[in-house]
Amino acid sequence: MKTEAELNENILKITMTIRNEFPELIKYLNEMKVTIPDVKTPEISNKILKDYYDSLENLLRKYAPNHPSLINNF
Repeated sequence: MKTEAELNENILKITMTIRNEFPELIKYLNEMKVTIPDVKTPEISNKILKDYYDSLENLLRKYAPNHPSLINNF
């Protein structure tokens, strides 16, 4: 399993790719269930970070199937 720092780095990288290459997807970043905690002080674990990264990757995979080189950079 990746470390918290590695997961955060990958999340930042894929988020920046979405912002730079597919700005029309930015509106979905705030709407993702993973980004809306259901408690006041959510615990951030590696599993939560991994789930969030996976959701970003899925968004990108579904939207940009003709750009596999972008997805493979993470």
